Amino acid sequence: MEPEEGEDRTPLLKESQPGTVPSCCSARYNLALLACLGFFLLYALRVNLSVALVDMVEPNTSLVKNATSNVCPEHSSTINVPRNTTGEKYSWDADTQGWILGSFFYGYIITQIPGGYLASKIGGKLLLGFGIFSTSVFTLLTPLAANLGVGYLIAVRALEGLGEGVTFPAMHSMWSSWAPPLERSKLLSISYAGAQLGTVVSLPLSGLICYYMNWVYVFYIFGALGVLWWFFWMGLVSDTPETHRSISHAEREYILSSLKDQLSTQKSVPWRLMLKSLPLWAIVVAHFSYNWTFYTLLTLLPTYMKEILRFDAQENGFLSALPYFGCWLCIILSGQIADYLREKQNFSTVCVRKCFTLIGMIGPALFLVAAGFIGCNYALAVAFVTISTTLGGFCTSGYSINHLDIAPSYAGILLGITNSFATIPGMVGPVIAKILTHNNTVGEWQTVFYIAASINLFGAIFFALFASGEVQDWAISGYHLHRN
Repeated sequence: MEPEEGEDRTPLLKESQPGTVPSCCSARYNLALLACLGFFLLYALRVNLSVALVDMVEPNTSLVKNATSNVCPEHSSTINVPRNTTGEKYSWDADTQGWILGSFFYGYIITQIPGGYLASKIGGKLLLGFGIFSTSVFTLLTPLAANLGVGYLIAVRALEGLGEGVTFPAMHSMWSSWAPPLERSKLLSISYAGAQLGTVVSLPLSGLICYYMNWVYVFYIFGALGVLWWFFWMGLVSDTPETHRSISHAEREYILSSLKDQLSTQKSVPWRLMLKSLPLWAIVVAHFSYNWTFYTLLTLLPTYMKEILRFDAQENGFLSALPYFGCWLCIILSGQIADYLREKQNFSTVCVRKCFTLIGMIGPALFLVAAGFIGCNYALAVAFVTISTTLGGFCTSGYSINHLDIAPSYAGILLGITNSFATIPGMVGPVIAKILTHNNTVGEWQTVFYIAASINLFGAIFFALFASGEVQDWAISGYHLHRN
């Protein structure tokens, strides 16, 4: 079915690669680490509401709370420290909570494609920097918005989404100029692993802040850290190797020579050919499918832990974070393995991308379904959800960076397109899940897990059938097709 697989076994830089350029302290790895910190804060800003919301809602106004008393026995806690109860409480029902959690994505979806296009015109540095800066500022305003009313809170969350929407396309656009083809998996996995690490840290830390302090400090602390990061980003980063102040000559030449046959010289964007590209739609379907599971768990896992498994807020935070810690480890390791297979073992790019996507989507689907069938077995529930989310980390070296394989010059725009579709699950997934779990029974949550697993399975199969690992003709106008 794919004759090209037998033809692109030779690594791209085997003969043309300059002398070895050390990774340690190099400009490209410094960029990856600073980006990692940025995405760490970005996801901390995104998910902290999921934990804080549990404390923001009056218990006696939640139908969910009353309906869960007999599902599972109370999980005993060894912590006897009195929790802080000074935070304001709001009378928001389950449907309202679903809209609050989903509102972020209504802003997020709007700036995806414009973000990719702007990044290709003005550079990703400014766009990514101000995206995180604006998200941080609106996070600082969240407690005020909640006091003013639910409409204001939804509006502020949507504005946060507008700011965050440009960040991933901007980062992809920067890596199209910074990442040598045989280091793409490593560099992008390091930078995007920050998102999982942000989830790992912010979920338990938000739980602790709510428990001992007040939920408003969840937003004040993370918002202030985001503003601080912005100053470092603006002072230390450059859009391209050519404009970097302290990059070595050897590293600059290494990066530029590795990309010379992959970038397009045309100024206009080939929109028509781009949108007709089947490999692009393979990424769209995979991205949409993966995000359905990811966003459903990201926004509702704290609720599932509290209302079904009945852990307290502090334990809830730690256990909700455990799956994302596994995912973070998997992202880092899979990035190293993917580039090792391509460079040292002569695996084709398309083979690596498809295999990693299949593992990262079918594995989570199986364990997610299993998690719904073990009832109140706390250990197995946490273990299965953790394994499911951990395996999803393989996708970062699968479909997630495939944009750079098929069209490096337009990687930011492509990510904007795929992420626009992939944001839809964030908008409707939590709302549908909240509607399906009105009574918060184990059976209702099984339905939520079934839906997520089925969508994941479809996306994996579609990507395996139609994905590509080579630069497309329309993406390199003026250059020959170069297999990688």
